[in-house]
Amino acid sequence: MPRFTPKRLREIGYDLFGAAGCSEVDTHAVVDHLVESNLFGHDSHGAIRFYEYLRAIREGRFSPSAKPEIVRDHPAAALVDAGGAMGQVGATFATELAIEKAKQYGVATVALRNTSHVGRVGAYPLMAAKQGFVGQVFVNAGNLGYQIAPFGGLDGKLSTNPLAFGAPRRDHEPLMVDMTTSVVAEGKIRVALNKGDKIPDGWIIDHDGNPSNDPNDFKGDPPGAILPLGGVVAHKGTGLSLMVEVLGGLLSGLGCANGSRTMISNGVLLNVYNIEHFADLNEYYDEFESLISHVKSSRVAPGFEEILIPGEPEYRNAVRVEAEGIKVDDTTWDQIGVEARELGLDPAVWNE
Repeated sequence: MPRFTPKRLREIGYDLFGAAGCSEVDTHAVVDHLVESNLFGHDSHGAIRFYEYLRAIREGRFSPSAKPEIVRDHPAAALVDAGGAMGQVGATFATELAIEKAKQYGVATVALRNTSHVGRVGAYPLMAAKQGFVGQVFVNAGNLGYQIAPFGGLDGKLSTNPLAFGAPRRDHEPLMVDMTTSVVAEGKIRVALNKGDKIPDGWIIDHDGNPSNDPNDFKGDPPGAILPLGGVVAHKGTGLSLMVEVLGGLLSGLGCANGSRTMISNGVLLNVYNIEHFADLNEYYDEFESLISHVKSSRVAPGFEEILIPGEPEYRNAVRVEAEGIKVDDTTWDQIGVEARELGLDPAVWNE
């Protein structure tokens, strides 16, 4: 299992996506996002996506040269069609547009369609939060609809349908909530498959509805399903998923889950809030830190060393992995090599 410094893994990504026809700016948008996902501990949305995206470009499903366009524009709202651009390219464009509108109007909502896979959705509210805004995003998968069983069901009918939220703090990294409306992201099962690992209890059921720790039962024929978020109250996860279908799928015009097993694009709805249009900024920061202190003052449960707020595990993981390097599993590395050779590159030089 090779290990790379984040800098080296970025350089490999730049070589790959540059050779695939992406501009330098777009290449950096995609690769920096994916490597940051590895740093944050979300390997399901990291370098494992290199070969997936490159194959999609090669097969004509993503366009390395497409540019997002605003197709409906209003003072505090817009609809962006990315024309098949790389997901990180389309979502970054939409986020920056929402931030600019929120600067002037206090709030902004931007819907996005035709942009392939946007990756780790928490990256976009975090962009807003790092500029002093509150950000929120809802992401569906268009017509894709086979991964997640609805509450009370055995068959996959919905997608993982993530949502994320970011809010700035005065002297700390932003609060960062990034979650699927299913128990787990599909990519984490893919990571387990590539590594040959079992998966934890409660993630999936097999085709007959039996709990399973074998990721092959999800990908099998006939397939199993990932469970909705919530355990005994999984109706809440299903409800959140349907909410994301409406916001991300219907408002973007991309569409909703209908049983397709192929994702052409994510449907995205981004909200950005300008704090100073609602509250005194110092009061906001003071009250926010009071909230964090209050939450962290709880007694710690057995098995835990401290109470962490959303985002803290990712930020700490990034510091550790920056020093230790990023492991890339052998299956992922082999598949990256396949795509590299398709592009006329020699992956052997990256191991030197």
